[in-house]
Amino acid sequence: MNLLSFTVVLGLLVGTWAQPIVRRPLCDSPEAEEAALVAQDYLNAQHHHGYKYVLNQIDDIKVYAKPDGDEYDMEVDLLETDCHVLDPLPLANCTVRPKVQTAVEGDCDVVLKKVGGVLKVIAFKCKSEVSTEDLCLGCPSLLPLNNTDALDFVHASLTTFNNMTVNTTHVLLEVGRLSSQVVSGGPIFITEYVVVEGNCTEDPCVPLNDAMAARGICTAKGTIAQHSVDCKMFSTLIPIVDANSTAAADPVLPPVVHVHTHGLSHKHGHSHHKLTALHNPHQNVLLSAESAEVVPVVPAAAAPAADYDSAGESLTSKEPPLFFRKRDVSAAIMVDAPAVQTGPVSLVPVCPGRVRFF
Repeated sequence: MNLLSFTVVLGLLVGTWAQPIVRRPLCDSPEAEEAALVAQDYLNAQHHHGYKYVLNQIDDIKVYAKPDGDEYDMEVDLLETDCHVLDPLPLANCTVRPKVQTAVEGDCDVVLKKVGGVLKVIAFKCKSEVSTEDLCLGCPSLLPLNNTDALDFVHASLTTFNNMTVNTTHVLLEVGRLSSQVVSGGPIFITEYVVVEGNCTEDPCVPLNDAMAARGICTAKGTIAQHSVDCKMFSTLIPIVDANSTAAADPVLPPVVHVHTHGLSHKHGHSHHKLTALHNPHQNVLLSAESAEVVPVVPAAAAPAADYDSAGESLTSKEPPLFFRKRDVSAAIMVDAPAVQTGPVSLVPVCPGRVRFF
């Protein structure tokens, strides 16, 4: 073998050795399930508005063997439940919203690290959208969270609830969902909103500045003139330990109060509270295999100061964001690196996994 041939062969071998070792577990394997549930619990812990989400399907999983521990790159689908994020009820006891209530779906790319047998989320990118499939004619439809008529109805129903309570006045903390439905007598509103015990020494009342102030979620239905309202008060603000949860317990802190004044509840027109969009402490850029979009990456110096608005969207950093296109991202974090076949070819599809709800 001459020197040129030897150099070419050596170069090919070095290139092969440099490729990361990638495993592709079954999406329904216990390993994938464990990682997906850790991701689910972590994402719910970052989501400070709206409702809790539950795992619906594992779309894809790649496991990269690295010197400092295995890295899991996953794509998971989540569904919105009827439990507000302030509700201490364990996620296992929450109900997934049916499609007729205008279901909200979350699509998340998550990177986890496994060190010493412990899985930890290190980065994620999520988007959430309303499912418009199979909606029936005449079913309730979601309205933007700043819909003026629906907000007028919310305040009217809250007044009704306060008239039924004794020695306590509640004020609006957050609007969860606004819907309308056309019935024989005309359109009606179906709304959900969170209330908190108010301090009424001044006019108007303001939220009581106390971590233990009573909070609850109200459901109201009807018109401004004629409606029903039912409020379920949360039993405690201290999170209940869920035996099935994989998330580490966080210190108990007073929930952040976002006061929504009449007619100005939301500066945005979203019809639902979006999942927290981006968390990028190590500048990992996450893109779905189906995505070709450009994703902003927060510079490391600006990352600790990142914040999110009431819709869960990342606020603009003071420093200009960096941008990478998919081909650059693939080279940077090797999401699309070729998988190494370590066993016999299986006829069973590796991914996506089973659908848990719809």
